Amino acid sequence: MLIYPHINPVALQLGPLAIHWYGLTYLAAFALFMFLGHRRLRHAPFVQLSGAAAWSRRDVEDILFLGVVGVILGGRLGYCLFYKPGYYAAHPLEIFAIWQGGMSFHGGMLGVLASVLWFAHSRQRPWLQVADFVAPCVPTGLAAGRIGNFINGELWGRFASPDLPWGMVFAHSGSLQPRHPSQIYQFLLEGLLLFVLLWLYARRERLPGQVAAAFLFGYGLLRFVAEFFREPDSFLGLLPLGMSMGQWLCLPMIFGGMALWWWAQRRQQPNPSF
Repeated sequence: MLIYPHINPVALQLGPLAIHWYGLTYLAAFALFMFLGHRRLRHAPFVQLSGAAAWSRRDVEDILFLGVVGVILGGRLGYCLFYKPGYYAAHPLEIFAIWQGGMSFHGGMLGVLASVLWFAHSRQRPWLQVADFVAPCVPTGLAAGRIGNFINGELWGRFASPDLPWGMVFAHSGSLQPRHPSQIYQFLLEGLLLFVLLWLYARRERLPGQVAAAFLFGYGLLRFVAEFFREPDSFLGLLPLGMSMGQWLCLPMIFGGMALWWWAQRRQQPNPSF
């Protein structure tokens, strides 16, 4: 049994300015996206395009900027709508109090989708091509975010067997019983494992939409599994069928990814039946 080490969330204090580890993990996520985006330019079909259709490093920078805006706005609005709609309907001005915490991955994903659509429209590119470009660059950012969750000692797991060697006590959770370090599970599953699988899958040219579909399905499935070990939000608990809100929000991703992959496959057939 391990004891959570109570890491100071402030990485550096410069007078009144406090630099938090969580903020640094966001910076790491953006830097990783930039690095992987430049590497992605070497993959088919992007390396094969020429003329007005060619991709450049400037495109990566612009997608990153729009993606950051989408993550912040979508993540915050998603949390307010998915997790505490009643509270924020009664206190609408607190929607803007992002320093108080409260972000939703699924809302952030919708924000990124909106930024992808905007970028595709403004650059007159197929939106599925843009989504396929972005998808393999996302999981490392998710991994960085889970490290931030662990440093903050938040989003801990459900109670674990005392015999579990890596069971961890989060004393500030109000219990001295060991829990699953679910932040690390999510770091390994939806972060590192998803990145490796998706990056290898995307190195070969795929049908338009299939890389994005693989991300939707892969993240939805791995997050669904990880939620079995993560403590549900105290103000929600478990919802119908004994599933958490995170699991319910993953179901559209899983089925949406399957549908998109199937549609991408079907639209390449000479005589589709629809």
